Amino acid sequence: MKTFIKVTEIWIPGKDRTQLELATGNYGELEDFKAASEQTRFNYHEGLPGSAWARGHPVVIKEFTHSCFKRTEAAKKAGLTCAIGIPVFSGEFLMAVVVFLCGDDEEHAGAIEVWANDADRSNELGVIDGYYGTLDYFEFVSRKTKIMKGFGLPGRVWEKGLPVLMADLGESESFIRGRDAKNAGITTALGIPLSDKAGLIYLMTFLSAKATPIAIQLEIWLPDNKRERLIFNEGYSAKKSNLADLYAEKTFAKGEGAMGRVWLTGMPSIVEKYEIKDSIATLLMPVINQGLLIAVVVFCL
Repeated sequence: MKTFIKVTEIWIPGKDRTQLELATGNYGELEDFKAASEQTRFNYHEGLPGSAWARGHPVVIKEFTHSCFKRTEAAKKAGLTCAIGIPVFSGEFLMAVVVFLCGDDEEHAGAIEVWANDADRSNELGVIDGYYGTLDYFEFVSRKTKIMKGFGLPGRVWEKGLPVLMADLGESESFIRGRDAKNAGITTALGIPLSDKAGLIYLMTFLSAKATPIAIQLEIWLPDNKRERLIFNEGYSAKKSNLADLYAEKTFAKGEGAMGRVWLTGMPSIVEKYEIKDSIATLLMPVINQGLLIAVVVFCL
C-alpha cells in the first residue's frame, strides 16, 4: 500500500544547540536522498528545519524551486513533491523538528494543512498554509473556510486541546467540508494541536485520500488521569484492524519502551519494529503544551 508520506526525518540541535543535525530518518528505498540529508546541517532560519525553528510554527513547502528548501535536486530526483516541518518546543526551547516529505500524482492524493487564528479574528481559525497536490477545488474551498472553536475538525482540536481523528468524512455531519471531502476522495483526517502562545493557535490537519492514506495506521495515546501511564485513545488502520481491542490491555509507563521514552524525553522517535507488521517504520511524535506532554501521535508508514 502506498502512503502519502514518503519520508520522515527528525532534526535536533547539535552539541552547542546553534545548528540542527539529522538524528534519524526513514527513507525507504530513497538512498540518494538519505545520503544528501546526512551531509546537511541547518542554522537558525536556514532551510525547512531552520525556518520551522525560527518561525515557531509549522512550515509547508509546496514547490521546492525558489524556496528555502536546500535539498531540491535530490528531492525532485526521489519523486517528492512537498515538505512539512513541524517544530516541537518545550517552552521557548526547541526539542526537535519533525519533517514529512510527501509524494503524489493524479491517482494518489492527500492534503496537509496548517490552521491558525490571528490578532484581529482570534475567535476563528483559517488555513494559513497547506499542500493539496491535485485537489484544486478542495484547496479553494478550504482556504475560504473559517472555523469557530468546537466546529469541524480544527475547531474540535482547538476546543479539546488534544489530537482528534475523524473517519468517514463524506458521511460526517461534524466535518464542515464533508461533501467536498467526499468528492475529492478524502476519507480520514487527523488534527494535531501544536502551540498556544499568547492566544495564537496553530494546529495541523492531515487528510487521507482512500487510495493513498497518510499512513497505514494512525494512533493517539494520552496520559491517564494520574499521569502514570500512556493509554490508547483512538486510532485508524487502513488494514481494518480493531485497534481498541489490540491495545485494550496495553499501557506504557514513563521510560517504558519506545512510547515511554518519548514521554520521558519529550523527543520524537522513529522505530523500525512496532505492532503493525507491514509498516516500514513508525514515527512517534510528542505533543507538548506548557512543558507537559499531552499526547503521543503515532504514524505507521
